[in-house]
Amino acid sequence: MKILLLGGSSFLGRAYAAEALARGHQVTTFNRGRSAADLPGVEAVRGDRDRAEDVARLVDGRGWDAVVDTSGRQPAQAALTARLLRERADHYTFVSSVHAYADWAAQVIDENSTLLPCPADTPPDQPFGRELKAGAERAVLEGFGAERSLILSSGLLIGPHEFGGRLPWWLERMARGGRVLAPGDPGRTMQVIDVRDFAAFGLDRLEADTAGRFLTTAPPGHLTFGEWLETCREVAGAADTELVWVEDDLLLAEGPDKVEPWLELPFWAPDLPEWKYIWLVDSDRARAAGLRCRPFAETVRDTWEWLRVRGPANDTDAEGRTRVPGSTFRQGIEPAKEQRLLAAFG
Repeated sequence: MKILLLGGSSFLGRAYAAEALARGHQVTTFNRGRSAADLPGVEAVRGDRDRAEDVARLVDGRGWDAVVDTSGRQPAQAALTARLLRERADHYTFVSSVHAYADWAAQVIDENSTLLPCPADTPPDQPFGRELKAGAERAVLEGFGAERSLILSSGLLIGPHEFGGRLPWWLERMARGGRVLAPGDPGRTMQVIDVRDFAAFGLDRLEADTAGRFLTTAPPGHLTFGEWLETCREVAGAADTELVWVEDDLLLAEGPDKVEPWLELPFWAPDLPEWKYIWLVDSDRARAAGLRCRPFAETVRDTWEWLRVRGPANDTDAEGRTRVPGSTFRQGIEPAKEQRLLAAFG
């Protein structure tokens, strides 16, 4: 099968490329060549998907059995590629997100839940917002046709080559040793999915010429936050690494040391109404269609091995915090602030 990957060089795109090559498919990638090097074995075409002339040059004289869009963030991007590729490919997989649903994470969502309002013809270069993925979905379905389109709404992706800094931050924090601030309830369940499992499922559905929509993440209860931190500690922790659990309310108390959920302590989702169902996405349909999730410990070990080869990230500051892609925010708590909280509550 001939597959065009829009993106294809970093994290999810890289996982798709690696899995597709391993299955014997012919892979073309289309990207600007800035994020990472393309894998050996792909046909790499350079260009900017926001420029109609670049996309037209890509499709000139070429055709594919399927397109996999791992990089579409704006409706205008998806509309352009769907329009120019609909006569050049038979199938379009668009990777969306659970964030596109209006009720995530205040309610349990499934494939029939309501998407956020965002039209397919939203002007380009909009500020980042959850609704843009919903608009991009609509653009693909309008431009390529629902009968030839597959929407994969991803959960939280982790694994080797992760650029969001969540699992890597915890691993590197454990490796520094000492007393580690562990937030909230260790029994709180999580839903995260290894990027390689996501890509494998997506290619399974592509090979079966599946259309429709799947919420693609691990089943509820697949992992607890305590297991997350303990596994990170075991894989990367120094001998003196100690987890110190501190209740949500203490970390959320107003004051200079109030902790920002999710960013300062990655994946910490405290017990608040707006976060109640963040880890309760209904993924039954994907699992019935063959989605399989590897043990979390395997993901952690493989990510740690990759980190040891990669070394410090270029966008990591002197305090070990990693920039969140597409924003000015930093992932991770300042060491001095962590020590103050441990002294006060641990």
